[in-house]
Amino acid sequence: MSIPSNPRAVVTGGAGGLGRAFCLELARRGGRMVVADIDAAGAAETVALVERAGGRAFATTCDVAKLDQVERLAALADEQLGGCDVLINNAGVAVGGAVGAVPIADWEWIMGINLWGVIYGCHVFVPRFKQQGRGHVINVASAAGLLSAGEMGPYNVTKAGVVALSETLASELRTHGVGVTVLCPTFFRTNISKSSRTTNNDGARAMVEKLMDRAKIQADGVARVALETADRGELYAVPHADGHWMWRLKRLVPERYYRTIVPKLMGAMRKRTGTTGDQP
Repeated sequence: MSIPSNPRAVVTGGAGGLGRAFCLELARRGGRMVVADIDAAGAAETVALVERAGGRAFATTCDVAKLDQVERLAALADEQLGGCDVLINNAGVAVGGAVGAVPIADWEWIMGINLWGVIYGCHVFVPRFKQQGRGHVINVASAAGLLSAGEMGPYNVTKAGVVALSETLASELRTHGVGVTVLCPTFFRTNISKSSRTTNNDGARAMVEKLMDRAKIQADGVARVALETADRGELYAVPHADGHWMWRLKRLVPERYYRTIVPKLMGAMRKRTGTTGDQP
């Protein structure tokens, strides 16, 4: 169930950030790929970087919230690559704010991309992987899907859904030679905060951006960890130490985690970054 050499891949959200990092890591493995994104210019730039790194890539526009466009990705992979070995469901957005304050339109927007986009990808590609008896799905979730901090309800819900879907698939696909990995990073530099929708004050956004800048593992390292985890046939990829330890604490003392540990950690992060205001 490990990723083969010279893999054929489909990467959503490939125009920049983590998606581009995945593409470049695959290029270093001699990969060929379809780079999908709603940002056509960014996807084309990723293709140029991939080819410079020794890979081969094809750009296409795709809104993962629309099933017919995800179905076209599979057809394009057949046409340009002769099939697919690795699906990376990476496209994602962020919404912040308290439950009841976040507009329903923002809930619908994030659900369409972060959750339905991953569901559509798995719905389209998993039967193909089962039929060919090989393949690997990498679903990009977040430590938010494991930890569920306050003021992040829409984001937490979508990422927890991706974790649950990945765990379900791992049970279903083990006897079919198909692997599943769910990636759960914490903070690293990405464009997601710039396109996010939030009802928080600006302090929350500023804190997130500072934590992103200070992360020891950035997008290239996150992508590398995810692919190496997939190579080992493992389900959970948690690349950042803070996410790993907070997840462990939650599992050990779940009531205490929400009552005392999370408030203290949020206060410490605000102090560390010199910000104030609502939780991010």
